[in-house]
Amino acid sequence: MGTMLLVALAVAAIGIIVAKLVRAGRREAQAEKARLAEGARRQARRSLDAVWSMDDRQFEEYVADLCRRDGCTDVKRVGGAGDLGADVTGLLPDGRRFVIQCKRYAKHRTVGSRDIQTFNGTARAEHGADIPVFVASCVFTKPARHFAAKHQLVLIDVNLLGFWKSGTTLTSFLRLDIGRSGTNRKLRPDHD
Repeated sequence: MGTMLLVALAVAAIGIIVAKLVRAGRREAQAEKARLAEGARRQARRSLDAVWSMDDRQFEEYVADLCRRDGCTDVKRVGGAGDLGADVTGLLPDGRRFVIQCKRYAKHRTVGSRDIQTFNGTARAEHGADIPVFVASCVFTKPARHFAAKHQLVLIDVNLLGFWKSGTTLTSFLRLDIGRSGTNRKLRPDHD
């Protein structure tokens, strides 16, 4: 009986040790996954240094070129005075019409809800968009992201723009839950 009790205690102790090791391994794996994701976001941002040096027209052409690269057709840069929020238009590979509003702001700025609301008011009604897309070289505020999610607008912020530049296709961003993804934290300016 005493031997069985010792064996049972030894098995229980081994079980506790193994469980703790498994939990520690899971925590380490989650921490490594978070570190890798943050590294990918930093790399994507670094690859955007050229974007922040573009003027508005160059940024619109840049976005149009990304659309063409991804197989979109009839892509046109239409931005300018009186564009009513349409800077780039075209057709997705599946034939749906997209309208893109571009904002090339300094990385420490944000795009707020008012800009998103204005774009929402014209993208479908004035331009016939099936897919309204707002592309910014900075981040969107939390209220802007919530409004976009509610009204089914696609938002591509500085983080996603870096991934788009690196080869992720435009159609991949159409499935994102904008209300729950991304960040609304501003990036630091290059100067203090």
